[in-house]
Amino acid sequence: MNSVRIPLFILCCLLFLCQENTAQDSSNIINYRQQMRNLVIEISEKAKAENANFLVIPQNGIELILNNAKLPALDYLKAIDAVGQEDLFYGYPEFNKPTPGPDNIYLQKHLAIAKNHGKEVLVTDYCDTPAKISHSYNLNKVKDFISFTAIRRELDIIPNHPIFNENEADINHISKAKNFLYLLNYADYLSKEDLIAEIAFTNYDLIILDLFFHKETFTAEEIQKLKKKQNGGERLVIAYMSIGEAEEYRYYWQDSWNKKSPNWLVEENPHWSGNFKVKYWNRDWKELIYRNKNSYLNKIVNAGFDGVYLDIIDAFQYFEAKD
Repeated sequence: MNSVRIPLFILCCLLFLCQENTAQDSSNIINYRQQMRNLVIEISEKAKAENANFLVIPQNGIELILNNAKLPALDYLKAIDAVGQEDLFYGYPEFNKPTPGPDNIYLQKHLAIAKNHGKEVLVTDYCDTPAKISHSYNLNKVKDFISFTAIRRELDIIPNHPIFNENEADINHISKAKNFLYLLNYADYLSKEDLIAEIAFTNYDLIILDLFFHKETFTAEEIQKLKKKQNGGERLVIAYMSIGEAEEYRYYWQDSWNKKSPNWLVEENPHWSGNFKVKYWNRDWKELIYRNKNSYLNKIVNAGFDGVYLDIIDAFQYFEAKD
């Protein structure tokens, strides 16, 4: 029988794909933290190749700034421009409750390392009484963190209290931002125009938004409008993107997955209906997130956002707990 010789290059490609999708699925050889670092680094490289000034900001999972030897993970730190942290002073484990001292100290220790490596820190606390809101802002100011106090966990309201550290400066770099708005849920807005008009009437230095308004993406023209503060100054507009969970209300979700899910889709988050844990190191998931022309990241870049706010970075904790 004549044998067929496979060119070495093709063989290497096949081996790479096999390793990425099968060998890595063996839990005893996966470094879940490094796999998440890798994904963030790959997203950063892809986005910054299109726009060198594009901002990459992972939220939570702050442990990733240190490697297994508890030393700074320099490749990861080089790939990101800031870190986001929820519940630093208020909101964990309950809304409107102070975060317990040991948890706060743990987070502050890691955030300080990020800060020492030149990364800005964006904190979102969750509370709604005037005294706690003021306390949250003041505590973050002492640490030189940029903060936003959300009065609802759903992130569906622009607070009616004055903007803390409001200023008229043009914000052309994240280091110049003094405040930000985090707004993801648009259920109370009847139209995209209403939402844009309300945001345009504010003076926030930086805005974190969802790319989609009722499944319709913002256009580059609309994002450009949002980059102007009411006082005439320029600001940054950042897009939210979950990379540790798949969301069944996103454009990429296929109806067939409800009957037979792909092997990288794991289980539904019991706290957030319609959100599913994913094997984020899987090639097919990466295709959806950043590797093809219709990817989530490409939609964000093409819409003219100044950066991306990466959520569910701490998905590695779920898989570590399963082992």
